[in-house]
Amino acid sequence: MTKFLFVGLLALIGTAFAASSATAAALKTIDGKEMEALMSDGRPMVIVDVREPNEFAAGHIKGAINIPYDDAKPRIVKELAPKDRIVFVCHGGPMGDELGKLLVKNGYPDVYNLAGGMKKWRGAVIR
Repeated sequence: MTKFLFVGLLALIGTAFAASSATAAALKTIDGKEMEALMSDGRPMVIVDVREPNEFAAGHIKGAINIPYDDAKPRIVKELAPKDRIVFVCHGGPMGDELGKLLVKNGYPDVYNLAGGMKKWRGAVIR
């Protein structure tokens, strides 16, 4: 009887974990083609370029806002809304990945990071 209860409890815990994992948001890493598709699908999004202001000024994706990485952690949760579709862009990818995971951890469901950052971006650049 005890063994049966233990197995049943494990099954219940496993089911609950699987259900919560399936509904939990996760950071989505996208490439340039996927980014262009998001930009053209008609749904609004916030593109957050986390490079330094001089790098941003030298060239950025159209519509992007600049929140430099060094200032970003305290700012992004205050300045970006959970309802927004958010894409992080950095120079090569890892800083956007880190900040995206921070938002996901704080309950933001629709967060992306551009793989390879501006180094790999082949789309239009605003100077």
